[in-house]
Amino acid sequence: MRQIELARAAAMGAEGARAGPPAQAELAQALAQARRQAQALRKQGKLDEARALLENLVQATPADAGARFDLAEVALQQGDFDTGWREYRFRYQMPHTTMLGRPMHKPRWEGQAIPGKTLLIHDEQGYGDTFQFLRLLAWARERSGARVVLEVNTECHALAERGGGHDQIIRAGTLPPAFDFHCELMSLPLALGLRLNDLPVRTAYLRADPLRVAHWRERLAALPRPWVGLVWAGRPSHPNDAERSLNLADLAPLAQAQASFISLQKGPAAAQAAMPPPGMALVSPSDGIQDFDDTAALITLLDVLVSVDSAPAHLAGALGCPVWVMLPFAPDWRWLQHRADTPWYPSMRLFRQPEPHAWGPVLDEVAAALRGGHFT
Repeated sequence: MRQIELARAAAMGAEGARAGPPAQAELAQALAQARRQAQALRKQGKLDEARALLENLVQATPADAGARFDLAEVALQQGDFDTGWREYRFRYQMPHTTMLGRPMHKPRWEGQAIPGKTLLIHDEQGYGDTFQFLRLLAWARERSGARVVLEVNTECHALAERGGGHDQIIRAGTLPPAFDFHCELMSLPLALGLRLNDLPVRTAYLRADPLRVAHWRERLAALPRPWVGLVWAGRPSHPNDAERSLNLADLAPLAQAQASFISLQKGPAAAQAAMPPPGMALVSPSDGIQDFDDTAALITLLDVLVSVDSAPAHLAGALGCPVWVMLPFAPDWRWLQHRADTPWYPSMRLFRQPEPHAWGPVLDEVAAALRGGHFT
């Protein structure tokens, strides 16, 4: 391909270094076009072709962090964790993610034993990522032999505190105690050498607050069973939100099931709960959901949570509760390929689009499963 040929020419050395502005501009355009082509192949589900293109691109231009990050996501989706985690570290060199890589004056922990030292582990991305990778804390503490200080955002603090695996927990934005090494939560897989067959590492590693559970059990007691939680939209600012999120009206086929539906939706899409699809008995306690502790308590009471790819879906999996996740044709890397289960969460079932933008078959399949009444 011409894009790759140009990249290789640039990587040869002298010729690339002596190239004038027109040649450099042509090279940059060719590289961007090659990366867009790889992304298009991935959206079509052609991961082998996308990977081949990206591997050539990375070989030709090793400093292209964007291509390396794209290669990481493809490799992880294919279950090749060795390549995936190695390339995933390049996320901090990308323009839209440099803010995630905090400047630290201490070395990053790389999996070695550091007995007697203090290791600061800090979250970096979305809530769902935090819930997913908290499972690795205890392993990191055991491997390092260090005193582990966990720093998480306020919204996840209480759940992470009950989850254990740390010696001290602090809120993001507060001054951490003195530490010797640090590691981002999503860099733990690389440090630990996490492989697919290591999963799930831990199950039901988060716990809801018993007092919140009792509160919500009393509040919902009058509703007939089964209780089906709904989350139909993720965070609007997510790069893939247009592909992964739905409107509540799209969930009309689910109303065929004889169930009490409970909205766990937060954010702008929560307002849609005021107008549920015809025939859907929907309760919206969103005004009482103050934080993820409330969400966790509700999830533990449900017969099943039906959700798009979202933080509540990860939370349900981390709690070990039944959760069905509706996925777009080209899902996030963590959901792998061609399977209705996930090694990350044994209590989770996946419902995949058979082709791009085809939510109809997904919703029909979920509706049939609800009518069947087998939630675990």
